[in-house]
Amino acid sequence: MTVEDRHESGQAEGSGDTAGSPGASGTSDDAPEAAASTASKAVWQLQPDMATVGSDADQPSDDPKEAAPIELDRETIRRLERELLGAERTLKRRDIAAGAGVSLLSARKLWRAMGFPNIGDDDIAFTEKDLGALTTIIDMVRQEQLTEDAAISITRAVGQMTDRMVVWQIEAIVEEMVAQRGLSDADARKTLVSELPDLIEPLEKTLVYAWRRQMNAAVQRLALRAESGLRSSEAGRDGDEQDAPLPLARAVGFADLVSYTSLSRQMNERTLAQLVQRFENKCAEIISVGGGRLVKTIGDEVLYIAESPEAGAEISLALAKAFTEDEFLPSARCSLVWGRVLSRLGDIYGPTVNLAARLTALAEPGEVLVDSATAATLEHNEKFVLTPHEPRQVRGFGEVRPVTLARGTGTGIILD
Repeated sequence: MTVEDRHESGQAEGSGDTAGSPGASGTSDDAPEAAASTASKAVWQLQPDMATVGSDADQPSDDPKEAAPIELDRETIRRLERELLGAERTLKRRDIAAGAGVSLLSARKLWRAMGFPNIGDDDIAFTEKDLGALTTIIDMVRQEQLTEDAAISITRAVGQMTDRMVVWQIEAIVEEMVAQRGLSDADARKTLVSELPDLIEPLEKTLVYAWRRQMNAAVQRLALRAESGLRSSEAGRDGDEQDAPLPLARAVGFADLVSYTSLSRQMNERTLAQLVQRFENKCAEIISVGGGRLVKTIGDEVLYIAESPEAGAEISLALAKAFTEDEFLPSARCSLVWGRVLSRLGDIYGPTVNLAARLTALAEPGEVLVDSATAATLEHNEKFVLTPHEPRQVRGFGEVRPVTLARGTGTGIILD
């Protein structure tokens, strides 16, 4: 499926190519059998000895949590709900709409933007905390700090990001309980509900801390762009590029695992989860140390951006090297394109993203490909070696001249 195909079927254009593109990682079963076999053997080493796990789970335990998984009752759930919501549900939607001084329509818009399920106007589903949150959002609009559209967009961002974060946290804790305590998945989930009260405060503090740190990092990036971004934003460009009208100059990179589809068919659930987590963790570490930002992961593929061509090149080379040397994971195809993008909804869009996705599909395992314009920004930097290839016809872009990016002088990104 191409970027355009994905867009037409309701997926984000900025996702790039995945399954369905010739040579893309999602359908890379045409990779050499020897390479796939080697990667397969390495990945299987991630699996625990299932017989050992099973026998450990059958042994009696001195830990009461392991010996007798907790049965949940309605009162336990109610107590946890009161702690999470901060109060009893006593209000209807019309009550909080009236309390905030807005129409029911506006209240419904914000509720839906937050990503919560639809609730009838006569259902007693809200607390005083809900009223306070709605009032906070509405006050920003009244004080002209935000327009209504911006408020809804920001609310939607909070809802979507926290939803994904909560699911991620729950699954991580459940997985740990299954692995460390020998519980079944169902018993681990019930046990987590009973133990969650002790986790709420530290998880909440971590969230607020991370938000403030991330906001500060964004401010620093804004200041950097104001001071030096204009000097590099036109590097290697003549103004005729397809992305010229877009506002942000960024290095856009992709990394795709080779033979992921064929490998995933051979794995059980736990092994596949270990592979995906190892891939995401390694990508996140390299990208952050390199000064980039991980935009998103899509199964076997990662999309990231960096503030300069040099930073993007260092990250791409580090990713390609890391997966080539990893004893468990298959190697990766990588690409990098310096150009302009549109940033919306936490994602990025534009021809630069599409071209980077196309180049990923053309790359060999362990290789980093860039386009000629990106190569022009790096050609005088002795840290990089650039090897041009014959022009290729690339759908949506016509003739494109891929260039292999390799390590020149220097050590590149060094991880602790």
